[in-house]
Amino acid sequence: MAELRKDPVIGRWVIVSTDRGRRPSDFVLEETPRVLDSKSCPFCEGNEAITPPEILSYRKCETCSNSPGWWIRVVPNKFPALRIEGELNKRGKGIYDLMNGIGAHEVIIETPQHVDDIFSLEQKAVEDVIWVYRERMIDLMKDVRFEYVLIFKNKGRDAGASLDHPHSQLIATPIVPKRVEEEIEGAKKYFDFKQRCVFCDVKNQEVESKERLLWQDENFVSFCPFASRFPYEMSILPKNHSSDFRKINEAEVKSLAWMLKKCINSLNEIIPGVPYNYIIHTSPSNKSNLKYYHWHLEVMPRLTSIAGFEWGTGFYINYVPPEEAAKHLKQEEKINP
Repeated sequence: MAELRKDPVIGRWVIVSTDRGRRPSDFVLEETPRVLDSKSCPFCEGNEAITPPEILSYRKCETCSNSPGWWIRVVPNKFPALRIEGELNKRGKGIYDLMNGIGAHEVIIETPQHVDDIFSLEQKAVEDVIWVYRERMIDLMKDVRFEYVLIFKNKGRDAGASLDHPHSQLIATPIVPKRVEEEIEGAKKYFDFKQRCVFCDVKNQEVESKERLLWQDENFVSFCPFASRFPYEMSILPKNHSSDFRKINEAEVKSLAWMLKKCINSLNEIIPGVPYNYIIHTSPSNKSNLKYYHWHLEVMPRLTSIAGFEWGTGFYINYVPPEEAAKHLKQEEKINP
């Protein structure tokens, strides 16, 4: 029989199959064409002129901007969802509220090489990607027009990526996204009742129970959430309470880089070429020290489709119990086709 499970932060219910769930081999991925020729990929080294001028780059000191010699580049998205120039001009139109589409939309090109994914990079290269996330978030949150910066990655066509070259993105918005507001409100309600951070309680219970636990070190813990929306969904939480990703330190960057590589590599080991998204949820720009909120990273494989039931109810249906997903990801049992 299926179970209804409630997310402890925002109160969302998920339907989880507790019968024999699907196994990694049950998911058949469609083959998608890949761009392997570096001459036709705008993110490969040597094609800097194809992208908009870079905002930031980590490069050899003797090299010039917008030329080869870099190992990470940040450029404006060529087709931005929001544009940085202009004023918000908030206004009403009858009962409706609107404002200009002001924000920032940037692409973080994670490597000059056309490799498979972030797990193919050296540890130091992934650390540098995380430092770039922090640097761009700090810079953009100084802009009084922006209330939030979302870091996210789309990997694979089914996850929204139009290019195969390893890259992630950020969008700065003039309002706090509804999903983040729901997390903050749910966390505050929990804190007001129990005087504890709900994310810290979740982290402690997952470490203690070990049912859905993946990996941990002195700084981070990863696990499959109790009310996972998607097969093989994963969460990464700092062990020390922190609401603001911008405050991540050097030791934490090293740990997060290792943990992120481990999670994505393990996912790709059991389902090669799996499309996925990951996101970083942090506190808004004007709320950097919340006692009740906890920044985190979510990894969401795209193995099932969102259809009418999900859109109509807000429920998700997950055919792989997170307890089984954790076993598969850790490869603690033989996976039979």
